[in-house]
Amino acid sequence: MFGIAEDDVLARLRADNPWWEPGFSCEGPPFSWPRRAFARRLFDLIGSGVRRAVVLLGARRVGKTTLLQQLVGDHLERFPAILYAALDTPTYAGLTPERILQLFERACPHDPHGPRLVVFDEVQYLRDWERHLKDLVDRFPKTRFVVSGSAAAALKRASDESGDGRFTDVELPPLTFAEFLDFRGDEVVDVATDGDVPGFRCRDIARLDAAFLDYLNFGGYPEAVLDEEVRRGLQRFLGRDIVDKVLLRDLPLLYGISDVGELNRLFTVLAYNTGQEASLEALSSGSGIAKPTIKRYLEYLEAAFLIYRLRRVDENARDFVRERSFKVHLVNPAMRAALFAPLRAGEERLGALVESGVAAQLLHRQERRDMRYARFKRGTEDLEVDLVALEPALQRPRWAVEVKWTDRPVRDPAELEPLTTFARRHELRCLAVTTRLRLELVERAVRLLPAALWAYALGWASARDEPEIEELLRGTGMIGARYALGQAAWSRG
Repeated sequence: MFGIAEDDVLARLRADNPWWEPGFSCEGPPFSWPRRAFARRLFDLIGSGVRRAVVLLGARRVGKTTLLQQLVGDHLERFPAILYAALDTPTYAGLTPERILQLFERACPHDPHGPRLVVFDEVQYLRDWERHLKDLVDRFPKTRFVVSGSAAAALKRASDESGDGRFTDVELPPLTFAEFLDFRGDEVVDVATDGDVPGFRCRDIARLDAAFLDYLNFGGYPEAVLDEEVRRGLQRFLGRDIVDKVLLRDLPLLYGISDVGELNRLFTVLAYNTGQEASLEALSSGSGIAKPTIKRYLEYLEAAFLIYRLRRVDENARDFVRERSFKVHLVNPAMRAALFAPLRAGEERLGALVESGVAAQLLHRQERRDMRYARFKRGTEDLEVDLVALEPALQRPRWAVEVKWTDRPVRDPAELEPLTTFARRHELRCLAVTTRLRLELVERAVRLLPAALWAYALGWASARDEPEIEELLRGTGMIGARYALGQAAWSRG
C-alpha cells in the first residue's frame, strides 16, 4: 500500500519544530507578534497542576495557531521536550497520535514519562481524536497536551461524551474591540482600576467612534489589523478562504452534507442580514430549503463559530415554548465586509451591524446562554429591547440595553420607550441605551453610553478573570462601571 515515507514525516516534524535545533531563538514572528488578551488564560492552565488536556476552540483565522506557537516560545525553558504538529498537514494523514509521539521521541530524544509539552493543531482532522487523547492523558501524566480546532461541533460533542473530565475547553473569540485598539497601538481609552469598579475614560470620542466602525468592518481578524495587504484584499484573503474551508470542506466533511450550495446560500443570507430577526418559516420560504434542513444548517453554522442565535423573550422575560423567531448575529462582525463590502457611516444596515459588534464582545462567555432579546406589544405597537441578560435560576432580567448608533435618544424620549417599558415591568435598575457620542444619565436612571465605549469595556472585561470584574460583567453588563469623556468627571450607572 502506498504511504508517506517515515523519513519525510520526520523531516516535516523537524521543520515544524525548529526549537529542536541548538541555538534556536524566539525572535521575530510569530513570537514577536502582539499577544491576545486571552493568552494568559491558556498559559495559566498549562502551568497548573491539573492533569487535563486543554482544548483551544475558535473560528478560523482568529489566531489559534499563532497563540499556540507563542505558548511554545514561552515554555521552552520549562519543558525539556516540546512537540508541535498541525494535523491538517497532508504529511500526517493516517497517522495516529501515538505514532506521531513515537516519531517525536525518535527525532527529539527525551524521557517520554517526564515533563513535556505536546501540541496538536487542528485536531478535528484526526479520526477518533478524543479517544486517542483520553488514552494519552492517562498514559503520560507528566505530559501537558494542548489541542486546537475550528470545527467546534466535532470537538465539543466528543469532549462531552468521552472526555470524562480529562479535557478543559478554552474558547478564543475573534478580536474584541479592546484588543483591536491594542493591536493598532491606539491608546484612545484609559482604564482606571483604582476605584471600587473599573473606569473607562475616552480621550477623544469621535476618534473612538471612527475606530469602532473600522473594527466592525475589519477588526475581528488579527491578520487584517496587522497586515495592510490583507486588509485591502479582505474578500480575497479571508472571505473566500473561510467560505472555501469551512462551508465547502469542514462542515460537509464532518456532517456528510451533500448540497454545499444550499449551506452556502443560507450563510450568505444570514451574514448579509446580521442582527436581524429571522424564523425557520421565513428562511425556508425565502430559500426553498426545508425547515428541518434549515434547523440542522443553523446548528452546524453555530458549531463552526460563524453565527450565533439570540433567543427571544416576551414582556415577562419568558422564553417561548416554541421558538418561532430569533436573531442571528455573526460571531465576527467583520465577516460581513469579508463577504460583501465594508459599510460606511450613515448606511442604514450599520445599526444592525453595531448590534452584532456589541454582542460579539460577549459571545465567547458562559453568560451567552442567558442572553436574549425582548419583543412584545404595547397596544398595537411592537417594542423591542436588543439585549437582555437573565438570571438563570429565576428567569429574571439582570440588565438590559437598547443598542443604537445615534444620538437621537438624548433629545427624543420616544427612543427610550421600549427599554423603560420593559424596565418598569421588572423593576429593573441596570439599563442603558447606546449612542454614538453622548454620555449622560436621563429619565428613570437610563444611562446613555457611547456604543464604542461600552463595546471597549465589554471586550476588556471579557478577557479578565478577576472575580470582581467577572461579577460586574455578569451582574451589570459593565453598565455599572465608571465612564468619562475627555476631562469630565466620572459618570456612574
